[in-house]
Amino acid sequence: MQSIAHSSTRRHVLALAAVAAVLGSGAVQAQPAGYPAKPVTIFTAFAPGSGPDAVLRIVGEKLGKAWNQRVLVENRPGGGGFIAIDAVKGKPADGYTLLQLDSEHLAALPHLYKSRGFETLKTFEPVAILFRTPFMLAVAADSKWKTVADVVAAAKAEPGKVTYGSWGVGSPGHLGGEELQMRTGTEMQHVPYREVSQLFTSVGAGDVSWSFGSIPSSQGAFKAGKIRYLAVAAPKRLAQMPEVPTMAEAGGPALDVNSFVVLVAPRGLPAAVRDKIHADVAKAVADADVQSRFNTFAFETLNWSPEEIGRQAAAKSRIYGELAQRKNISLE
Repeated sequence: MQSIAHSSTRRHVLALAAVAAVLGSGAVQAQPAGYPAKPVTIFTAFAPGSGPDAVLRIVGEKLGKAWNQRVLVENRPGGGGFIAIDAVKGKPADGYTLLQLDSEHLAALPHLYKSRGFETLKTFEPVAILFRTPFMLAVAADSKWKTVADVVAAAKAEPGKVTYGSWGVGSPGHLGGEELQMRTGTEMQHVPYREVSQLFTSVGAGDVSWSFGSIPSSQGAFKAGKIRYLAVAAPKRLAQMPEVPTMAEAGGPALDVNSFVVLVAPRGLPAAVRDKIHADVAKAVADADVQSRFNTFAFETLNWSPEEIGRQAAAKSRIYGELAQRKNISLE
């Protein structure tokens, strides 16, 4: 009997030890020991002074304080995003090198550079969402058009005569314009610009008929009285500009033109490190200083998991693929 009791007790102790080991392992996974133990570098595909760059720097400052480590921001604009992508591609998947991209880098590049066979989310994995920005449809302040219905009517009356500008082939402004044409059965002429500031100067001067634009990129021309907003390409009006109707309210299709900005990492990042970065970025974004900046730019805070970022990018990719095929849009 003593032998049986002893055996039973021993099995109970071993079982408890096994449970403790599993729980201990889970605790280690949940809280990666020592991360980050050295400075973290975040490369960005955006130029210094841009909206995404401004957000990244303030979020990076918050992360640096929380982590007690330096968070370095390295700007690598140009090349359709490939300059920044190439700077991070092949780096260790350890959380010490991250990359800031937007939804078009995730979803449009495979359709714009088909011969490269590059799919962003096969090389990188989503880590955290920073923000989403809506786009306004802008015309010159003295434009005769008062509604989106007026723009569509003019495009139908003279196919190919109405022009719209954007900050480059494959940009949200370009692809949003292509979607507007597809949804309304119109044909308009796309005029790409190299500089966003020049784009809205041209819209204000009437050199191009209209353009999509985010609030931070177009607010200079708007505040100077050079352009007007006919609509916001979103499901609902913006709290910052409640007087501006949605596309549908302004007589156009219910178009939702937006771009979201994220942090990604080389694939293979340990789940515990990814989860820590995700949680800490969410805390930084929720900070009052960051939210104040977001409110100024009408940036939207999103509670997306890494998996949801992937799903949203896939949804955009389907739309962009259709648009690129329709007009044979390419950057090659």
